[in-house]
Amino acid sequence: MSENTQKLINYLKRYWTLYLLLVLPIAYFFIFRYIPMTYIQIAFKKYSIVKSVWEMPWADSNGFEYFIKAFSNADFLYALRNTISLNLLDLVIGFPAPIILALLLNELAFVKFKRLTQTVAYMPHFLSWIIISGIALQLFAPSTGLANIMLNSLGFETIPFLNDPKHWIATYILLGVWQSVGWNSIIYLAALTGINPELYEAASIDGAGRFKKMWHVTLPGLRSTIIVLLIMNLGRILGSEFDRPYALRNPLVDNVSNVISTFVYTNGIRGLQFSLTTAVGLFQSVVCVVFLIGANSLAKKFGERGIW
Repeated sequence: MSENTQKLINYLKRYWTLYLLLVLPIAYFFIFRYIPMTYIQIAFKKYSIVKSVWEMPWADSNGFEYFIKAFSNADFLYALRNTISLNLLDLVIGFPAPIILALLLNELAFVKFKRLTQTVAYMPHFLSWIIISGIALQLFAPSTGLANIMLNSLGFETIPFLNDPKHWIATYILLGVWQSVGWNSIIYLAALTGINPELYEAASIDGAGRFKKMWHVTLPGLRSTIIVLLIMNLGRILGSEFDRPYALRNPLVDNVSNVISTFVYTNGIRGLQFSLTTAVGLFQSVVCVVFLIGANSLAKKFGERGIW
């Protein structure tokens, strides 16, 4: 037996329990993530409920029939536009919000007030979007909403928060920020604990105030965390959650609230066009992977670590 083989055997004898713990997560990913990938073929085949995926006939146009249909479908093009625009607004407005909150919480001197603020900010994360949509309806309904009742009592005009496309987009984005800002700030607060306190002391000796400490010490200390999370968010630029737009939508704003996830639900699950919506989902996933790889490569070119 060679020396390397003996080292490997000794290593496995010592750490075999760690590898045993990996069996369950590996089995989970294999059964629920990799085996279902075989059904991606449905995007290139004519779906039949009575045949297995291997027996289904290939679609027309060399298998790209449903991709062509998707890009010829006006509803899909509107859903694609809405998905990109809403996700970009989420990125521009929602991504900096937890960073700002973490910086503000880090500057609070009163520990009890800081803990109370954190708790209040975290709580919306645990509410489902069905509950949040009910709260939004009670607050922002045109005639019976609390916000419009208060505006009318002060002599201002009613604001159609949920009925006008432009106002609906603003309400959608701000509700998303409110729901996620506290929870997303946790990782930044954790990263702040890794900043060397001596850097703040050195900055104080140099005459830096609180704002300059934040700008020259705190933000550079968070840079690597910000870059990693930004890359991950760019990787979801074409992804879309289902519950948020579906719960907040209504027929008056359907032209801006219909996104890819609701399009897949309407046409795939309710309309039984499984091949079409599988093609849409595959296109969505490929674009997200391209954005993820591109953002990671760009980060590495600027000297950052990236996510791999």
